[in-house]
Amino acid sequence: MKINNPTITTSLLKYFVPDSQDMPARRYDLDWLRIIVFGLLILFHTGMFYTANWGFHAKSTYQSETLESFMLILEPWRMAVLWVISGIAIKFVLAKVSLWRFISMRSLRLLLPLLFGILVVVPPQLYIEMTQNGDLNMNYWQFLQEFFSTNSEVFAKYQSGIWPHMDVNHLWFIRALWQYSLGLIFFLPLLNSQWFNKATNRLVKQHYLVAITCAVMPIFLIQLSWDQDTVRYPLGFIFIVYGYLIGWNLTFWQRISEAIKPLLISSVICCVSFITFYNLVWLDLIKGGEITNQWLVMAGLFNYSLMRILGILTVFALAHKFLNRKSTKLKYFNDAVYPFYILHQTLIIVIGYNLSSLDLGPILEPLLLIICTSAACFIGFEIIRRTELLRPCFGLKMTISYHLSIRRLGYASAYLMIMPIGYNILDWSVYLLTGY
Repeated sequence: MKINNPTITTSLLKYFVPDSQDMPARRYDLDWLRIIVFGLLILFHTGMFYTANWGFHAKSTYQSETLESFMLILEPWRMAVLWVISGIAIKFVLAKVSLWRFISMRSLRLLLPLLFGILVVVPPQLYIEMTQNGDLNMNYWQFLQEFFSTNSEVFAKYQSGIWPHMDVNHLWFIRALWQYSLGLIFFLPLLNSQWFNKATNRLVKQHYLVAITCAVMPIFLIQLSWDQDTVRYPLGFIFIVYGYLIGWNLTFWQRISEAIKPLLISSVICCVSFITFYNLVWLDLIKGGEITNQWLVMAGLFNYSLMRILGILTVFALAHKFLNRKSTKLKYFNDAVYPFYILHQTLIIVIGYNLSSLDLGPILEPLLLIICTSAACFIGFEIIRRTELLRPCFGLKMTISYHLSIRRLGYASAYLMIMPIGYNILDWSVYLLTGY
């Protein structure tokens, strides 16, 4: 028997939509913070080119352990902040569009750039990595012919990926954001429920130690129990949920704005203690040492989890106090975020690899790498935003209002292109969760 009752459908869908009466005005501080954190991501990945003990697709001849300690100031919270902002943004979008429109918009805006990135932007990273490892001896054109071959044996040691030898590399963030966007839908009736929001309100009104501990414990338990190679995925989803819950909570934003000084002090103490732990304990484990004191390692991991939450709270408090203002430059930099993000790591690896052969020294080389990468990102963005066909490939809306029939054809073509990658991601997600 077919059930087609619009009243029932409407009553069910309302549980998936946040109450728009609670929606605040546009949060310019979150826009600015998103831009700043993506900018820091470029610096962080430049640093990865020079770290002595952290894996990366290519490395400079100038490597440093000391640099790792400085990078640990950013490492615990940089991605967490982006996930929380994404959770807040999802709530704003769901309050304005239907659930089906949300899924459609999210899929096109994320999967099309991901597909383009995997096929066009990421391959130079693999070429440089294989060349530097001594596993490749051919020019880039010959490499591309092998790359798009279905039965190439060149990539025998590089088979892991979304397709054979085709991986997402740094674009894992876009893949995960699409996964989380779909996954969050199943939890919306719970997250939008009155009793759950009342529980959140009670929690944010508790003493800071109680509220922060409650936020830290899920992070800590996941880090203890989950495989370290894939732990970033459940953590990212937790932060998305955190963002969805606190985004419109006025009490939360008021309290962290009033606590900037203690948050800064706590963050500094926590950061210094973890850097000390890293150099005295964790480095030895990275180099193949054995765990001699399990409790000490657990304390270090708890400190690391605490750093994530304190880092989030601190940068959100600072942004809320100092950055919540509109600017004519905001739209430009907002549009630049995705193109910069998609391009930056490939540019770092290609430019850095070529600079490494010039023996420029450990100061001039990284400075030139940062300058050249930033300049190339700006040039790339200027080309992308002026090229109508490239805009959707980098997450930007098209500027020309085409005839309805052309728009329909474009949407149909885009959906056909992203269906295979969407299916693969969902299949991979099931395997990640179940092992099958």
